Amino acid sequence: MSTVIEQPVEARLVAASPRMPSIPATLRYDREDPFAVRMTFPAPATLEGVDVCWTFSRELLAAGLLAPEGDGDVRVRPYGWDRTVLEFHAPEGTAVVHVRTGEITRFLEATGDLVPAGLEHLQLDLDHDLAELMRDAC
Repeated sequence: MSTVIEQPVEARLVAASPRMPSIPATLRYDREDPFAVRMTFPAPATLEGVDVCWTFSRELLAAGLLAPEGDGDVRVRPYGWDRTVLEFHAPEGTAVVHVRTGEITRFLEATGDLVPAGLEHLQLDLDHDLAELMRDAC
């Protein structure tokens, strides 16, 4: 069984213009980092012209489908009956994107099949991680 789930999603960038341009994005989940979700935007979709990857908690993404969540760099909230808003805050500015809620729900269901919510800690090898930390400290 694969340890990584990747799902392309269509994100709509919220801009000053009336029509929100569609940009590709990818949601990624790796069983080896069971608490985290990554959302990557390809270089052509970013102001810097390089791939941009945001990492945030799976729990934040799931909770943000139901009510506004987050008070840091990443914030998630429902928008209407079929959209979810993700806000990415950086020193350079804020990016706000809409994603179909169904796409996020399917992604979260797939991650839950791989690692059920609440059982993420079982994926961690704390003895190995501690040994690595101690080796690096010497």
